[in-house]
Amino acid sequence: MRVGFLDESGNVDPFSDSHVLVVAVLTASGPRKIELHVKRARQKLGRRARVGELKAASSEDRVITRLLQSIAEEDIEIVAVVVDKRAILRPPDDPEDIYRETVARIVAHCVLRWPRLDLVLDKRYTKKSLRRELEVAIRDGITHVPQEVVLIHQEDSRTVKGLQAVDFIAWAIYQKYEANDDQYYSIIQDRIIIEELIQRPLW
Repeated sequence: MRVGFLDESGNVDPFSDSHVLVVAVLTASGPRKIELHVKRARQKLGRRARVGELKAASSEDRVITRLLQSIAEEDIEIVAVVVDKRAILRPPDDPEDIYRETVARIVAHCVLRWPRLDLVLDKRYTKKSLRRELEVAIRDGITHVPQEVVLIHQEDSRTVKGLQAVDFIAWAIYQKYEANDDQYYSIIQDRIIIEELIQRPLW
């Protein structure tokens, strides 16, 4: 069974200063090597490391570069869906529908390639009902895939190092589309197997 970690960069508000929403999945045959790279990055930072979690947005350039390089050296594959929010003509009443549909799309991409997938998502919602709504959206999005087995876990990124790793990947892709800066993206580019850019109204 393939292991995947999912996180996003950007926000769902169509009228914010952020132009894109990036959702990324980092997949591997197992989590151990990815977790080791995050652990080593924290150890090198020593007391400067945030308690419990590494975040790309609050890390120095050298930390981001080093961690992305070490992850890219492993046998990993990355799937990304990028939503250009400027193309959204009629936003949904609930902006979270944008996130749910984007996650459903990226999981469908993954399941078509790996029908047996153990997927860990960053726990975006504190309410159990919203977590359930997200899982229903995902399940609805993969009903067309025959014989799929997808385990879905919504976990706190402070306790899951794989989620901290994919945070750096989603952030690197976000920099390419939002800031036209591909210095970090270029490190992981060869590991990206699917990169869907949505520049058409879905809502």
